[in-house]
Amino acid sequence: MMRPAYIALGSNIEPRYDWLQSAIQHLNKHSDISVESQSEIYETEPVGYTDQGNFLNMVVKIETSLAPFELLSYCQNIETLLGRKREIRFGPRTVDLDILLYNQENMYGEQLTIPHPRMEKRAFVLIPLADLNDQLVIRGKTVKELLSQLPQQDYKGVAKWIDKSGVGESGPFVN
Repeated sequence: MMRPAYIALGSNIEPRYDWLQSAIQHLNKHSDISVESQSEIYETEPVGYTDQGNFLNMVVKIETSLAPFELLSYCQNIETLLGRKREIRFGPRTVDLDILLYNQENMYGEQLTIPHPRMEKRAFVLIPLADLNDQLVIRGKTVKELLSQLPQQDYKGVAKWIDKSGVGESGPFVN
């Protein structure tokens, strides 16, 4: 049985756009995963460890028959295949894939927490997620409601980079 899931993708090591596209291609290669839609791409300032380049961030909606831990394992395999090194927490990376939501399920564990534990505080996750569905409910609030509750300063570090048609853009996100 196929279930919906949302995965956040990010990259801040060049070629950032190519890493994101490669990750999406690898997701689609798996016989138990179908990438259904993808958000626009946003350029974002780093959070946590800030001595690094800006990120490109996006979210994809997939349908999958993989169990959550199987999906996590596959996402981590893609990261490794595409050269991700885990040297600094929140540090530079070729690509990062985070499971945000999985089939409206809640899981709490050391390896995997769904919904993603920090997603509702991160404009760089909520903005592209809203591109796909701003009515998704996360811990009792819609994505649209969560976005409206973020401090305005959180939006300053997020700029639309490219739209879904592949036309590059640059400019601040306007809520």
